[in-house]
Amino acid sequence: MSAWGRGGAVEVILREHEQLASVNRAMQEFVNQLGAKGETRALIVLRAMLYYIREYPQQVHHPKEDHFLFARLRARTHELDHVIDKLESQHVQGNVQVQELENALTRYELVGDAACASLKHLVNEYVEFSSNHRRLEEDLILPGALRFLTNEDWDEVNAAFGANRDPFDGVKLEEDLDRLFTLIVNTIPR
Repeated sequence: MSAWGRGGAVEVILREHEQLASVNRAMQEFVNQLGAKGETRALIVLRAMLYYIREYPQQVHHPKEDHFLFARLRARTHELDHVIDKLESQHVQGNVQVQELENALTRYELVGDAACASLKHLVNEYVEFSSNHRRLEEDLILPGALRFLTNEDWDEVNAAFGANRDPFDGVKLEEDLDRLFTLIVNTIPR
C-alpha cells in the first residue's frame, strides 16, 4: 500500500502529474532556446509536446478525474464542491490554452521571430496554470478523497485510472504516450 494509503489511482495521478510537469519543463526549455544565436530547433518536437498534452492530460487524465474521482467526492461530501468546480472549469480552460499554444506555434512557423515572444509568453502562462492546477489536486482533492471515499469508491476510481485505453482501437494508449514522453524528455538537453 502506498504512503497515501490507497495506492492505485492516487499513484497513477501523481505519476501522470509528474510526467506532465516534465513535459511542461521541456516545453519551457525548448521555447527559451528559440531565437538564440545559432539555435535551430525542429519545431516538430514542440508539436509532439503539445500533442502529448492534448492526448494524455486533456483526453485521458482530466476526463477520468471529472467522471470518477470528482463525481465520487461530490457524492460523499460537499466540502470540496468549490474546489471541484474550479478544477473542472480549469480542465476546460486548459483545453483552450492548448489550442492557443498550437495556434501560436503555427504563427511562429509562418512568421518566425516576430511571433516568438507571444509563443514564449503563452508557454510560460500555460506552465504556471498547469502547476497551480496540479497543486490544487494534490493538496486538496487527493487528501479529501482519502478522507471521504469508501472502499467501493476506490475500487471504481482505481479501475478507471488503471484502464488508460485508446477508445478507437483498444490498444493501450498509455504505452504509446509513455514512449512519446520518453522521446520528449530525452530531446531536451540538460
